[in-house]
Amino acid sequence: MASTVVSSAVSYARENQKRFLEELKNLLRIPSVSTAEEHKDDVRKAAEVVANDLQRIGFEHVEIIPTGGHPLLYADWLHAAGKPTALCYAHYDVQPAEPLDEWHTPPWEPTERNNNIYARGAVDDKGQLWMQLKAFESLFKTGGGKLPINVRVLIEGEEEVGGESIEEYVLKNANTGKLKADFALVTDTELFAPDMPTLCVGLRGLVYTEIEAQGAKTDLHSGVYGGAAPNPLFALVEIISKLKDADGKILIPGFYDDVQKPTDAELKAWERLPFNEEDYRKAEVGSSVLTGEPGYSVLYRTWARPTLEVHGIPGGFVAPGAKTVIPARASAKVSMRLVPNQDPDDILKKYTDFVKKVTPKGIAINIKVHSKGPACVVNTDNKYARASVEAMHEVFGKDTVYIRSGGSIPIVTQFDKDLKIPSIMMGMGLPDDNLHAPNEKFHIPNFYRGIESIIRFFQILGEGK
Repeated sequence: MASTVVSSAVSYARENQKRFLEELKNLLRIPSVSTAEEHKDDVRKAAEVVANDLQRIGFEHVEIIPTGGHPLLYADWLHAAGKPTALCYAHYDVQPAEPLDEWHTPPWEPTERNNNIYARGAVDDKGQLWMQLKAFESLFKTGGGKLPINVRVLIEGEEEVGGESIEEYVLKNANTGKLKADFALVTDTELFAPDMPTLCVGLRGLVYTEIEAQGAKTDLHSGVYGGAAPNPLFALVEIISKLKDADGKILIPGFYDDVQKPTDAELKAWERLPFNEEDYRKAEVGSSVLTGEPGYSVLYRTWARPTLEVHGIPGGFVAPGAKTVIPARASAKVSMRLVPNQDPDDILKKYTDFVKKVTPKGIAINIKVHSKGPACVVNTDNKYARASVEAMHEVFGKDTVYIRSGGSIPIVTQFDKDLKIPSIMMGMGLPDDNLHAPNEKFHIPNFYRGIESIIRFFQILGEGK
């Protein structure tokens, strides 16, 4: 009986691959950029497309939940008595597409090239969201309108801007039963390498700030006032230059006090991974050298060491041509990636205190916090992780590797803390998929393998293995 169900669901997915891809393209055409006010209606439209598909394939209680920001989506199917319950997470919002002139094809017109689909959001996270929905559809259509386990779906539209609304929603419903589940499925991560099934078991935390600097009350002529008026751009350069040294060591007092090191077993497992620093430098980073703290490998630096980066310094005159002006205001977007045991509130206070201490005279500083969340390492000693590994082994024909990610998915930490459930981070992206960058892509075979992996994952759990 089980083998027939397996064959029919996976067969259905394979027979409908072309349609699944065309549906994904329709979702990718919607510029659901959550950080841009002018795209608010597009974000809502993307939510409606996803909600309509959840309804169509067989989910119940489909809701578009209004929030103070962009809507959340909830749906469930809870009729598999005695079987586990999954809480399935993804996000439908995307990063801005700029700079547009660096895209080889338009970011909002999905294009197939070299067995990849290119578009903003292709891998982060619309393609991986759609893997879930198409796995669910395949199971519903071949299972007599039933799923092998119970499923709740929770999809957000603010992941790229901090995820405040879903955080509030999860906290509010942590004890109501609305989100009661045994584990979470998160499809927003990547494979370590092509054709290598991967479970992500750790994520860095994030504190994302904007330092706002004010000098004079208005922009001033640099000839008339230069030498007398404070310049907030120079002030920001001075502040930033004191945040870390040339080797990448962060100079904020106490910043490293609570850093938790990876275990020896984890470090040895990382050493066995097929990783070549020179290939990484050329193919992924594309720089002349790699930077960072001496004494740590690239994987250690990007997975298990905290960092501080500057993302942009808006201010002054940036249009073509010349304008001799001392700007009245400028700002710098600065974030810190955190590792286990670092408390985001503690780090924010230390950072704020230090920035104020090194601010030059004549400059007023305000620090705005865009997002904040701790790091996490997920326990994989459970039947859900074992089932996901078995499923991916069937689909890929290879053993699964365990990695951490340098990125942040704050909701994973909250699922652990507030819902007391582990997250199975079973993503299908690739390191060179250009997420958050021009020419973002998703390898089409990974889209299909993701669908099949989720199908088998849920079936194995339904069979009680």
